[in-house]
Amino acid sequence: MKKFLEEFKTFALKGNVMDMAIGVIIGGAFSGIVTSLTDNVINPIIACIGGTDVQGKIHLIGDNYIDYGAFISSIINFIIMAFIIFSMLKAINKLMAVGKKPEETAAPTTKVCPFCKSEIALDATRCPHCTSELEK
Repeated sequence: MKKFLEEFKTFALKGNVMDMAIGVIIGGAFSGIVTSLTDNVINPIIACIGGTDVQGKIHLIGDNYIDYGAFISSIINFIIMAFIIFSMLKAINKLMAVGKKPEETAAPTTKVCPFCKSEIALDATRCPHCTSELEK
């Protein structure tokens, strides 16, 4: 049990987990901003242009209703959040790529024997495994 707790502590204190936790907290706060933008700015503009209120409801039996306006607001919220997250990830990936240099592949030092398929030195004239003569 002690080893399990130590492994969990190591996992929880890694940078990736802490970064993810901070991202979730900031994402929650940002979600409130996007919801406010949709409800207080975008929906009234749509209502002015279309001449209809986005906060529409279809009344059913009794006090029950279908709130299609809330559904439309949720779709708008999702589109805005998806666009912003996409833009942020694209910018972060671009920043991460700036610091990296393309990996150079080293010249091969071995080749494969055409007879026994063993790996041998590049400058070998005979295979040390099957003793076959190799072409240059």
